[in-house]
Amino acid sequence: MGKGAGCVPSKKRPPAVRTENSSSDVKNAPVAIEERSIEIETANNAAPPPAEVKLKIFIVFYSMYGHVESLARRIKKGVDGIDGVEGFLYRVPETLPHEVLEMMQVPPKNEEIPVITAAELTEADGILFGFPTRFGSMAAQMKAFFDSTGQLWKEQKLAGKPAGFFVSTGTQGGGQETTAWTAITQLAHHGMLFVPIGYTFGSNMFKMEEIRGGSPYGAGVYAGDGSRIASEVELALAEHQGKYLASTVKKMVKP
Repeated sequence: MGKGAGCVPSKKRPPAVRTENSSSDVKNAPVAIEERSIEIETANNAAPPPAEVKLKIFIVFYSMYGHVESLARRIKKGVDGIDGVEGFLYRVPETLPHEVLEMMQVPPKNEEIPVITAAELTEADGILFGFPTRFGSMAAQMKAFFDSTGQLWKEQKLAGKPAGFFVSTGTQGGGQETTAWTAITQLAHHGMLFVPIGYTFGSNMFKMEEIRGGSPYGAGVYAGDGSRIASEVELALAEHQGKYLASTVKKMVKP
C-alpha cells in the first residue's frame, strides 16, 4: 500500500487480539507471556540473603562437683543475651583416673558438653576460663590444658583475644581473688587481653547481707564442703560477666 494507507500485520509477530469488553484492550502476545515467566523463575531462583555471622565466646571450664559448671551455664545465658554474640560451653580433659574419681564420689560429667582441644581455641573471638581452686591457684586439670597450648604460644595464635576467669573455692578465704590473679600469667604469655569485671555489677558487689562469691576479677561461687550450691546472686554475677565480655568483644570488632 501507499504511504499512510494503514499497516500490514507482520508475518513474524502474531496479530493482536481484541477482548470482548473493549475494542481497545489488547491481550499480551505469547512472547510477552514467556518473558514474564522467565522473570518469575529468575526471582524464585534468587540467592537467599547471607546468614548472620555471630561472634563466638568460648566458655571453657573444669568442674569436679558441678559448682563451676553452674556458673558456666549462667555465663552462657549472659553471652547469648547480647545481640550478634553466641556462647559455647566446653570442658577440658579430666586428668584423674576413673578409680580415683569414684573414691572421691565425683558425679559423672555431662556428655552433652564436648571436651575441647587446644587448637580449637583459635576459633573463638573471646574466651572465659572457669576452674576450682587448689591452694589459691587453678586446679591441675585446667593447668594441664594450658600446658597443652604450647604450639599456640609458639605461633602466638591467641594474641589479642579477650579473656577472663570465673572460679570456685571451698571457703571465703580460699582464693576467690588469688585463683584468678595467679591465672593471669597464662594470658600474659599468650598475649591475650585480660578483661576483669571490676565493679560493673554495681551495688550487688557491695552487699554484705549474705555470703557471695566473686570479685573484681570475675564471677565466683563458694562450694563449702561440696553440698552448697551457687546462690542467685552468684549466678546473676556470672550472667553479668557473660554479658560484659560479650559486649566488650563486640565493641572491639566493631568496624
